[in-house]
Amino acid sequence: MDPFSSGAPDLAAAVERVADRLRSLSDARLAGLLLPHATRADAAHALAQQLADTCARLEGVPARPVPRLHDLAVGDQVAVTGHDLVAAARGDRTPSDAGVASLVVQATAACRELAAAL
Repeated sequence: MDPFSSGAPDLAAAVERVADRLRSLSDARLAGLLLPHATRADAAHALAQQLADTCARLEGVPARPVPRLHDLAVGDQVAVTGHDLVAAARGDRTPSDAGVASLVVQATAACRELAAAL
């Protein structure tokens, strides 16, 4: 049994929770302050970038910037980058399973942290 397999469902659930929460916020709420970022939307964009960077690392490809779209799009950006990461984590991996598990745990914690802060 893959030692990582139990982490993917946790990550998927955390991504869905934070993405749904972001989608439910108005643009005025997304524009509100959330330190250390300028706004909640900026914090969500940073999470989307973190998820995309982690996915790229697992896939062995160069990281690319996640475009900064309108604040109301950040929920979808988190959902897409998070789902990509879940798929990459479940696939064939070159890093050790322990390394993958650690990256997934970090990503899951980041999703939960942002969801709690919103």
